[in-house]
Amino acid sequence: MGEAVLQHRGLRLNYKRTLLIGFAFFGILLLWQVYDAWCPTFLTDIFARRMYDLSSAELKTGDPEKILNVQWIVGIVMACDNLAALILLPIFGNLSDRTKTPIGKRMPFILVGTMVSAVAFPFIPLLFHQNNAAGMIAVMLIVLIFMMMYRNPAVALMPDITPKPLRAKANGLINIMGYLGGAFATVLGIFLKLSDYINVSDTARKLWVIETPFLVASVLMVISAFVLFFTVKENRLAEELKEEITLGERLAAIENPVDDNAPMSAANRKMLLAILGAEFLWFMADNAIGTYIGNYVIYYLNAASSSTMLLTVFGGLASVIGFATAGILADKIGRKWTITCGLVITVIAMAIMCLIVPSGRVTGANGEYAFPSALFVIWVLKGYGMALVHNCSFPMVVELCSNRKIGKFTGYYYAASMSAQTITPIALGLVFKATLFWRALPAYACVLFLCSCVVFTLFVKNIKAQKVENLRGLEALDND
Repeated sequence: MGEAVLQHRGLRLNYKRTLLIGFAFFGILLLWQVYDAWCPTFLTDIFARRMYDLSSAELKTGDPEKILNVQWIVGIVMACDNLAALILLPIFGNLSDRTKTPIGKRMPFILVGTMVSAVAFPFIPLLFHQNNAAGMIAVMLIVLIFMMMYRNPAVALMPDITPKPLRAKANGLINIMGYLGGAFATVLGIFLKLSDYINVSDTARKLWVIETPFLVASVLMVISAFVLFFTVKENRLAEELKEEITLGERLAAIENPVDDNAPMSAANRKMLLAILGAEFLWFMADNAIGTYIGNYVIYYLNAASSSTMLLTVFGGLASVIGFATAGILADKIGRKWTITCGLVITVIAMAIMCLIVPSGRVTGANGEYAFPSALFVIWVLKGYGMALVHNCSFPMVVELCSNRKIGKFTGYYYAASMSAQTITPIALGLVFKATLFWRALPAYACVLFLCSCVVFTLFVKNIKAQKVENLRGLEALDND
């Protein structure tokens, strides 16, 4: 198709192709949902039992300060995994930019990373069940390393074959696919309660309760990778979409045009640093919540772990709505103000969470308390707000580079997020140790979200992409 025809018709998003690319993110969020929901509690249980020579049941009913005192160690382990990711993500991004194979430049990394992670993942609960802390941590590291091999190239695949003005809407569809992946793990967590495993005597523990979610996640990851491989022909699409990508470069929402043969302009560099700085702060906040919410529910609210999964369901549904509407909102008010709105909503949610206290009403066989219903409202607000943020932030970063450097700039994006996730578990763990106060969790997150909002609002310019059209009806589902 000639460029003149393209300019007259406009750029159009192919929904079918975008949803198929979303199977890469489906596998990513599936694994992270299981990993974040179970691993911090595994580490808390195994470290606290060893430090205080108690059974899990005795630890649960004993002095709550013992649980808070080990959170900084849990944070160190979780941070070590993220530190590996911080180093490896830019490396794999650069490598995939330079790779040329018959199946594409991203696909080899996606396939190898998926297979190794899927094989190793079920060994985490098995080694925890055997009380093998060193083995469990080693396998966690293996999983993280190979997921980094997968993650950067998988995320870079969408902007590789999507013109710049369409990436916010495309990113919304990709994220919806990811949340569908996380939903599989969430549903399992509702019925296979981690608290039922943690709160019983060591001899009464049943391995299948904690092993099943990890096995299901591994199987679905492999299936998602094969769906992606057999339906998205990377090299063919890159060749077919050259003209659309070139036109997208000229319609991009940036202050100065991107030129690979010249240094990055001062305006674009300032924009990049401001986005990455704000991103660092909101990931500091968001990862703190994700890392410790399971322990917060079990050890502070004394509620069933299935309540954490219900929170994920409510937050996930709100996120899907956010991802579905963020592209439309960005077209109207720009990506900057869409992200700012999301951060403001999230700050309000965290401020309300600071007021939450245990209900004190016993409901469960293990002496569990009723779960505060206000947290569901908080998670809906947070889910919707952060969906607006995540939907628009990544496209803003890769807007500032050409197609030849998408892997590299994806590495910048993840370097900011992973450095935040390296620091925040330790930082909040030390805050817990110093304050012995569980409500430090929402207060910590609220302050960081607020700082992120200030940085982003003050230093990021609002540059709207030029108007583009989308395919409609059956035309949007045409084969590639």
